[in-house]
Amino acid sequence: MQARRAARELAFILFSQFDKQVVSYKRDDLEDIILKSVRILSSNAGDELKTSLGSLIDMKNRISDYEAEHEINLNRPIDASNIPVPLPMTSDMTSRIDEMIEIAEKALLALEIAEFTTLDSQSDVKDYTIEIMDYFQKNQKEVDEIIKKFAKNWDIDRLVKMDRDILRIAIVELLYIKDAPMKVVVDEALELAKKYSTDDSYSFVNGILAKVIVEYGLK
Repeated sequence: MQARRAARELAFILFSQFDKQVVSYKRDDLEDIILKSVRILSSNAGDELKTSLGSLIDMKNRISDYEAEHEINLNRPIDASNIPVPLPMTSDMTSRIDEMIEIAEKALLALEIAEFTTLDSQSDVKDYTIEIMDYFQKNQKEVDEIIKKFAKNWDIDRLVKMDRDILRIAIVELLYIKDAPMKVVVDEALELAKKYSTDDSYSFVNGILAKVIVEYGLK
């Protein structure tokens, strides 16, 4: 995982820990919240892995039942071991496997972020996370006005919080830090939307960022 990808995800988690007075936080406060966020990520990773394990056990039991109830084994003596049978890959099983893969990927990502943040050699993660938060604190009014401008008919306080926070991070990177490639910033924002927010968030976030890019002539 790249350090800045970890930093964006951590910044997103950070926003969920803030109260409304974001501008009042100092660096020490941010570092404390980062530590709490890493602990939250690690805890969530454990929960995700437990969920994945439960799904794997459930699938194993279903496969065992399918094998035992197959006509080949139903006609065998009761004390005889079951013969392995062909297992059709049904859409239901495919969706369950996809779900477990997604859960495992989330858990792995959370653990990687935790590792990146806690290792001294990976201080870039913490530094870039704090840089995002610092620029946002200094420019919160302007950033939220930009979101409000392009999110027509939406009150900034009534937006899905996750979408608003994702947009805040991306806009800060695009307009104030100006260090990461525009495509990378947008792609990472869309990944956060797909991972954490609603089904409509991907299109919503993409649409707002596209308008920001055009408005400010970003390349």
